[in-house]
Parts: sequence; structure tokens; C-alpha cells
Amino acid sequence: MPLKILNNKISDQREIDSTYAPSGSTIFQEKLEGRAKHEFGKEWIVIVWNDPVNLMTYVTFVFQKLFGYSKEEATSLMLDVHHKGKAVVSRGTKEKAELDVFQLHEYGLWATMRQD
Repeated sequence: MPLKILNNKISDQREIDSTYAPSGSTIFQEKLEGRAKHEFGKEWIVIVWNDPVNLMTYVTFVFQKLFGYSKEEATSLMLDVHHKGKAVVSRGTKEKAELDVFQLHEYGLWATMRQD
């Protein structure tokens, strides 16, 4: 970042830029969330697709383990996958969706992501 002279002191741009805040601050988080919605559009969804390999009990287990769903919620989502061919199991930022898809693939499930 370029250095600037302010009140006879040399400082970097972050010290005089009113939009700068430490990464853990609320202001920074609000700016990121607002920017994400404005620049990147809607949130991302993760879709799990039916496959001929995984048992229904296993899919239910994975939903509980990865996403913290109750047994009832996980079973309902699994039945959507089984009967409708797919179910939305997660929503959020692009980075979160990428991680969720990666983890689902690690468990052997078929999953994709797209903007909602």
C-alpha cells in the first residue's frame, strides 16, 4: 500500500482510509458481506444428487456429520435426494459452497454448487 504524509507523519493508506478495519471487526465483515451480495449476486447453494451407490442411511449420516442436521432433518433431505433426484443441503458464500462440495465428494456423494 502506498505511503502518505498526513499531519507531518508518514503513514500507510490503511491508517487514513476510513474503510479499513481489522479483519475481525464488524465494520469489515459488514463491508465484505455487502460487497459479496452487490458484486457477486445471490448466495450459492450446494446440491446433492441421487446416485446408485450410496445407502440411504449413509447419506443421512453424512448430512448429520457435515452440516449438523438432526436425524429428522437429514432423513428428510436424504428422502428428497432419493425421490426427487436432488436436494439443496447448504447455502452461503462461494467459498463455503466450494468447501461443502469438496467435503461431500470426500464422502463419495455426488454434489454440485450454483448461484441461487
